[in-house]
Amino acid sequence: MSPDSVDVLIIGGGLSGSLLAMQLLRLPGRRRIMIIESRAELGRGEAYSATELGHTLNGNAARMGVEPDNPDDLSQWLAGHLAAGGWPQAHAQQLPVAELFPPRGLFGTYVQQRLEQARRLGASHGSTVEHRRGEAVDLQAAEQGMTLTLDNTDTVQGRVVVLATGMYAAARTPQHHSEALGAAALDPWGIEAMRGLDAQSRVVIVGSGLTMVDALESLQQAGHRGPIQVISRHGLWPHVRRQPPQWPDFLAHDHSIRSPLQLLRSLRQQCRQAMAAGIDWQAPLDTVRAHIGRLWSQASDRQRRQFVRHVRPWWESHHHRSPPQGAALLERLLGEGRLGILAATLLGVESRPGEPLQVRIRRRGATQAEFIGADAWINSSGIQYDWRRVDRPLPRQLLARGLVRPGPLALGIDADPGGAVRGADGQPSACLFAMGPPLRGLWWESTAVPDVASQAKALAARLVEVLA
Repeated sequence: MSPDSVDVLIIGGGLSGSLLAMQLLRLPGRRRIMIIESRAELGRGEAYSATELGHTLNGNAARMGVEPDNPDDLSQWLAGHLAAGGWPQAHAQQLPVAELFPPRGLFGTYVQQRLEQARRLGASHGSTVEHRRGEAVDLQAAEQGMTLTLDNTDTVQGRVVVLATGMYAAARTPQHHSEALGAAALDPWGIEAMRGLDAQSRVVIVGSGLTMVDALESLQQAGHRGPIQVISRHGLWPHVRRQPPQWPDFLAHDHSIRSPLQLLRSLRQQCRQAMAAGIDWQAPLDTVRAHIGRLWSQASDRQRRQFVRHVRPWWESHHHRSPPQGAALLERLLGEGRLGILAATLLGVESRPGEPLQVRIRRRGATQAEFIGADAWINSSGIQYDWRRVDRPLPRQLLARGLVRPGPLALGIDADPGGAVRGADGQPSACLFAMGPPLRGLWWESTAVPDVASQAKALAARLVEVLA
């Protein structure tokens, strides 16, 4: 093959792309793999590039391994890392290794080491992986596979191409760059920029999910001690993740539950039973994860819309829970009166030279807008799954060329159950695949580490068959 032609071209070198490469390298056979990633390091992406110890995983080590066949993989790696003197702060928590919530930067190191081990194994049977830095901006069908164009006009041809683009932050989409938002938002992880704020400055955070918890930690690390106002449409925030005991997998035995409404009713009943027995309500909830993909895929579009419209905010706050450290900081700030959480919609941010920001909101249930004064604001409004709203070259081009189409409810992009992307004609591609967050519409939960790891293993096996 020419230097610009590879067997597997992976667009995105964060968690999704790195785990796919890892699984491909482990399989017998000679393959040339290339990962397109603009960052200097693979395996981190935005989520695991954080360097502050306070930015931790929102799941404990026992839940976050990247080996589908060995759930204890991260715990085992972490035990060795601690024994070698790494992350000395962990010993102060006095917890079993499996119950620790590692810093996200350390998790990125773990992923990198697993990828390096796979690279050495792949080399033994002739497979290679190359990291090409740059942003993918266009993709076109070629005689054999597809041709990718990078932002420096270089091109690479792949026999098969995988969209492992990860998550697009809502803060980088067009509606957050409109004239209504005239003041630049601080990055939730931008601690250095936050250090430039007056310690007593007034800060408004838009969005109350896990990114908001990270933003609070960033402000704390930056030395901020002033008032913080959080705004979200429902005024909810993540529950703290605890370590509940095992609970019977009620969905494994009751196949009559097929719709989101049936699931909600049954889950409430299970949680009431648990609390009546003195057991944490999180125990029944944690059994649901293994069945989410099945329940979501068999629901009708009408049922899915009902879930997204009426249940989603509560599902997110109960299911996507905060690590204990972040939850403790949130509770402390609430107790001190420094933090307020308001159910309201952001309408705009007005900025005039030499004057405080004016954040225009409309409270939930109100008809009139009002203003909140602030010295800075942070956009923590989460993830943009609708690719039609993502202001990046590659999603725009893929949609314009008809190589992809929006997924169910415009969540990510459409694909068959094995990850083959469906184009505008509805037919699955023979050479374009996707995994991870772009498949949100197919599986609902397609972002957590266990979900991505399982998809990577299954997709690697399929790609090997396609290439053969």
